[in-house]
Amino acid sequence: MERLINANPVLKENSVNREKLTKRYISKNHSLLKVIDKIKLWPSRSGTLHSIKSVERNGKIVVITTFCGETFTVWDSKNSRSSRWLRNRWYQKACPKCGIPEWKLSKYATTVFYDGRQR
Repeated sequence: MERLINANPVLKENSVNREKLTKRYISKNHSLLKVIDKIKLWPSRSGTLHSIKSVERNGKIVVITTFCGETFTVWDSKNSRSSRWLRNRWYQKACPKCGIPEWKLSKYATTVFYDGRQR
């Protein structure tokens, strides 16, 4: 699979406009469930960014349903692949079936994840 670091089209398009948008701060140390509840986006393993319709918690397992009808069952972990991808904003493209609006992608692009020592 190709590298996803520089594949984010919203960051490339909004690199000049990022300073104009209001930054949103989310702590890095939250569990995956808390981050997903705030962002409402999910990066799949293929690099597609999905919009979340519902989130159900069953103990340490989280069941995520997207607007395109896919269901993901994941562990609630701070160090998981999806947590890292959300914090680093790594994705290739937005899901065309989910219909993520442009304002939501630009808001996600300006989100700052801090570790409590900086802000």
